[in-house]
Amino acid sequence: MKDILNYLFYHNTLTKAEAKSILLEIAMNKFNDNEVTAFVSIFLMRTLTLEELEGFQEALLVLSVPVELDSQDLVDIVGTGGDGKNTFNISTLASFVVAGAGQRVAKHGNYGISTISGSSNVLEELGYTFKTNSDGLQRDLDQAGICFLHAPLFHPALRTVAPLRKGLGLRTFFNILGPLVNPARPKYTMIGVYSLEIARLYQYLLQKHKANFLLVHALDGYDEISLTSDTKLFDRNGESIQAPEDLGYSPIAPERIYGGESKSKAAQIFKSILEGTGTKEQNAVVIANAAMALKNTEKFGDYDACRSLATDSLKSGKALNCLNALVN
Repeated sequence: MKDILNYLFYHNTLTKAEAKSILLEIAMNKFNDNEVTAFVSIFLMRTLTLEELEGFQEALLVLSVPVELDSQDLVDIVGTGGDGKNTFNISTLASFVVAGAGQRVAKHGNYGISTISGSSNVLEELGYTFKTNSDGLQRDLDQAGICFLHAPLFHPALRTVAPLRKGLGLRTFFNILGPLVNPARPKYTMIGVYSLEIARLYQYLLQKHKANFLLVHALDGYDEISLTSDTKLFDRNGESIQAPEDLGYSPIAPERIYGGESKSKAAQIFKSILEGTGTKEQNAVVIANAAMALKNTEKFGDYDACRSLATDSLKSGKALNCLNALVN
C-alpha cells in the first residue's frame, strides 16, 4: 500500500484494473486501518476518474452477495448522501410512494455516515428487519411492492471499511459507489448527487452501461429534488434544468425539509408523512421525487400524469400500506 500511496500523492491516477485490484485487496483485509484511511482520504482531495470509478464499481459488484429476484422491472431511488443538508429521508419516502403507485422497487441503502439518519436507520427505527437473502427480499417484494437491501449485508467490502468511514464522518468515494452497486441490478435508477462534477462522472459511466437512468442535483447542493432551488437533470437523452414551478410547486425554504436531530425524530417525520400529517412542503418534495422516478420508467406517462399518481399514492394511504406490509 505504501507504494500505491506514494504514487497517488504525486497526483497520479489509477487504471480501471488497478482500482479494482486495490479495492479487492482492501476487502480481504490486506492493509491496516491507517493505510486504508490514508487511501480513502486521497479521494477527499480530488475527484475520482472515470477509470477509477469503474474499477471500484466492478470490485464491489464482484464481491457482492448475489441477489436473484423474479422481476426484471425494478427501480431504485437513491442518493449519494454527503450533501451535508440533513434533510428528512426523501428518497426512501419517494420509494414507498412509487411502490404505492404500482412500480416495484428494490431500494439499496445504508446507515447514515455523514448524516444523522440514513435509509437503513429510519427503517430499522420503524421496526423493519433487514433481509439477508433473495427469498426474504422476494417475499417483501411480493407483499409490499418494495424490498430493501441493507448494503453491508450484501457488500462485505463495505462492512470492512464501515468503522473507518464512521470515524472520518465525511463523504468518501464509497458514497459515490453506493448508488452504482445495487446487487438486485434494477432496470431503472434515479440517483441524487451532491455535485455537478459527480453528476458528470455518473453520466459518463451510466451512458456506457445503463440506458434507464436519471440523475438529479439541486443547484444549491442537495442530492435530490429539494424544491429549494432549480434542479439539474441528466438522462440518456440529455440535460435539463427544472425550476420548482416547472414541477408544479412553489420554492421551499431549506428549513422546511430539515430531518431532525436524532434517528427517532427522523423516523417520526417519515411515518407522519406517510400517515398524511406531513407539511405541504414535505409532501411536495416527496411527490416531486417520486413523480420523476415514475416518469423515468416511461410507463406512466408524462410528469404531470406521474405527479398525479404519486399524489394519489401518498394521500390515499397506498404508500403507507406498502410500509406496513414491509414492516409487518
